[in-house]
Amino acid sequence: MSATLGFLVSLAITLALLTADVITGRKALRRKHLTLVACTFVGLWLTIYYAEQLGKEYDLESAGSIYPVHIAFAKLTVLAYLLPVITGIMTIRGRCKRTTHGGVAGAVILLTLITAVTGTWMILASNPI
Repeated sequence: MSATLGFLVSLAITLALLTADVITGRKALRRKHLTLVACTFVGLWLTIYYAEQLGKEYDLESAGSIYPVHIAFAKLTVLAYLLPVITGIMTIRGRCKRTTHGGVAGAVILLTLITAVTGTWMILASNPI
């Protein structure tokens, strides 16, 4: 599979899984939610893998200032994925409200979307190698 196709497919799957995470989380379908969250992490890993492969096909620094901005958002987003895991565990143990967990998860999803937009911008602004 080409890097472009792999990236697009894995990104679409990850975004679909994130949507399913939100739906099952809001409906308090804990078992389904936890299974989907695990699948989402696999999808995210695949998306990052294919993004790295895609990056090898472009001179990313030729994109200018969007390159470091995207990299900063990408790193922040990956680290931020720990927060809903932590608040999710705290929610299961009764030490955190579901609404808090949902808010944290929503913020991470927003970061994910920002990372996707800046990544797309970066690729479109880059010169192919």
